[in-house]
Amino acid sequence: MDDRALRLALERHWGASDASDFEVEHQIYREDAVLDYPQSGERIRGRRNIQESRRVQPNRKHFKVRRILGSGDLWVTEFVLTYDGAPSHAVSIMEFCDGLVASETQYFADPFDPSPSRAHLVERAG
Repeated sequence: MDDRALRLALERHWGASDASDFEVEHQIYREDAVLDYPQSGERIRGRRNIQESRRVQPNRKHFKVRRILGSGDLWVTEFVLTYDGAPSHAVSIMEFCDGLVASETQYFADPFDPSPSRAHLVERAG
């Protein structure tokens, strides 16, 4: 798969994630894909287990992709994932093999107020 096709597959994946279309969302994964959540220490093996873990997640969610970067077999998506109205900034690192995701690692960070010590140096960004 070329970079254009992979980018389109990622855009389709994130759109399906936002729409809670669990079938389309997980077409991007290999059957033996592995998903890691380092902050919680969880590893989920297999496309069906990844899909089920997301299907049973009880929160209302919304995905807003900020950017997708990558080429070849390594792609990074920066997005804001909102659970029940509370945003969390996230990064997904996907490694592809034969056009499908073999490994994904997701990192999450909650928003925080800017430090007063640097207020004179910054501007508010989206």
